[in-house]
Amino acid sequence: MTKDRDLTQKLSTLLRGQMLGVLSTCGRRQPYASLVAFAATDDLLHIVFVTSRRTRKYANLTANAKIAMLIDNRSGRASDFRKAMVATAVGTVREIRKIRNSRLIRTYLNKHPGLYDFVWSPTCSVLDIQVELYYIVERFQQVTSLRMNSS
Repeated sequence: MTKDRDLTQKLSTLLRGQMLGVLSTCGRRQPYASLVAFAATDDLLHIVFVTSRRTRKYANLTANAKIAMLIDNRSGRASDFRKAMVATAVGTVREIRKIRNSRLIRTYLNKHPGLYDFVWSPTCSVLDIQVELYYIVERFQQVTSLRMNSS
């Protein structure tokens, strides 16, 4: 159990430390990737992001709720092959109601207070990725998976 605990701690540190992730969606015709500001809950079961309802990613999400999000700490240097950590969260997304006391919205705004107006814009949607699985890559080729239990 210590191995899972260590991995969970590393993953938590990565998700807290990064502001942006690459969201992968797939509509009816083709996959699509988008850079989004995100926040993860402390239990790592949810990743929250916000988007305009006028975007391709939103259209894709309404057609197919299955997603992947890549979050990493690479620096763009050769040392990344040894030192960078990459996590891919796989799950299902759902739109959440915008209510002032929402735990998920608070989580997002605590990390991104400058996006307050964007969150509450009537043209934007707050989305919750219910994470089922993380794939974590360390030291270039060491891949580990971490299945999330929502119970």
